Amino acid sequence: MAHCEIFSNSQGVQAETINIVAKISPSAGVGPLDKLDGRTAAAAIHDSAERCDAPKCQEETRVAVQDDLYDWIIDGDGPLEQPRKIKWVTGPAGCGKTAIMGSLATRCAANGVLGATFFFASWSASIGRRRKTAFVTTIARQLAEHRDDLKDAISNAIEKDPSVFEKNLHVQLEILVLAPLREVALQPDRPRLQGAIIIDGVDECEAEQYHDGSRANPPPARTKEQDQLEILEVLHAASSDPSFPFRILIASRPERVFRTFFDHHNTPTPFAHKLDLHEDYNADADITLFLEVQFNQLRRRYSFPPSWPPPGTIQTLVENASGQFIYAATVIRLLETPHRESPKTLLKAILARGATLKITSNPLEQLDALYSHILESSPDPPLSVHWIRSINHLNRLVEEPSASDVHLLLQTEPESDDAEHLLGNLHSLIRIPPPSDQAMTQYDFYHKSLFDFLEDPARCGNQQKLYAEKNEIEVFIWDRFIQACMSE
Repeated sequence: MAHCEIFSNSQGVQAETINIVAKISPSAGVGPLDKLDGRTAAAAIHDSAERCDAPKCQEETRVAVQDDLYDWIIDGDGPLEQPRKIKWVTGPAGCGKTAIMGSLATRCAANGVLGATFFFASWSASIGRRRKTAFVTTIARQLAEHRDDLKDAISNAIEKDPSVFEKNLHVQLEILVLAPLREVALQPDRPRLQGAIIIDGVDECEAEQYHDGSRANPPPARTKEQDQLEILEVLHAASSDPSFPFRILIASRPERVFRTFFDHHNTPTPFAHKLDLHEDYNADADITLFLEVQFNQLRRRYSFPPSWPPPGTIQTLVENASGQFIYAATVIRLLETPHRESPKTLLKAILARGATLKITSNPLEQLDALYSHILESSPDPPLSVHWIRSINHLNRLVEEPSASDVHLLLQTEPESDDAEHLLGNLHSLIRIPPPSDQAMTQYDFYHKSLFDFLEDPARCGNQQKLYAEKNEIEVFIWDRFIQACMSE
């Protein structure tokens, strides 16, 4: 049995903590690789079931950036005395980093030059995608599939040191990755390993806590920046080993820990030149192509005339996007999702809302307006936000809670239809499983930028009371929990 604390040191509620008890099945296998399987975050791999709807670059878009990254994977930086094995790909939220990394991983896999992948996601219901714990083990498990001799070396390493899974990331890297790679490198007449290790969303990695917070004088809690830095240092250690044959791509937002780490003044080992998606590439042409293709599909689906959308619409939407693919993608999801209003009406409302905004240098303004417009289509926007924030909160605390579990906790009555009432118009923001799958499938979200918006009072505080403090969300969950218990 395992215990998960929903609230700790909470204020405004009667109980100090709530414990959720979940059954954990013992590992079926006993072999070394079976043990490794049990310690991996399978959902974080590029082609996992959880990422089946993950963003991908539409055909013929982001071609230049994908080609540049692929060329670097294959050829590096040219004839340098010291190969530079790490490249940082950065850019603001919504500029398409995850889509590019996902499409690049698929391309590398098809061409036999993919070493391993790990896609962090702070909104994921899979805890392994949110924390560092399974990072090295997941990389090692993928590398074990490349060659039998490497698989044997990793298996032998686990047999020799079964406690490796309880070690820190640096020790795990040495035992599970670097030592096996050195061993196979010494074998003659074997093909040389090469390719890419692709790591996306490191800025979304949450902090792992090791100490009991109920102690009288607990140590300071770890921060997410400490764990993110540890991941970067582990990857740097790997790239510095002469036996490590892979090139590493790290994609993240330009947060301080990454800017500091990749500053060439702070490290004696040079990195490859960073790639900034916002500064180095103009995404307008790709967003235009994306919208043209999507509007063609919408026209065919709804039998709209060739004159739709009206002239200038795509250009306006591209300008509104300010280089952010997430804006264009959200607009299209809103138009193609069944709604009480027609796509024509919805598009008019989006354009009208955008036209009322003052011209500013804030690239998030149009995205904020779009999120506000979608949320305000709910019959009760503040309550819908409470549901969205609560689902995200529960996803962080309980391993893959199903939609049915969420309904049992949050609905006012067991047989009520609160979920459909509140979330039915929000399919462009949240993946809502069909009723037949809700007992086995969890709610999911399209992009972290939604929570960046909802958790920032400066961005959503004046919009239909969409902002709520974290404590308010915890009180909401606690109240619904009490109601659920009393209804039994």
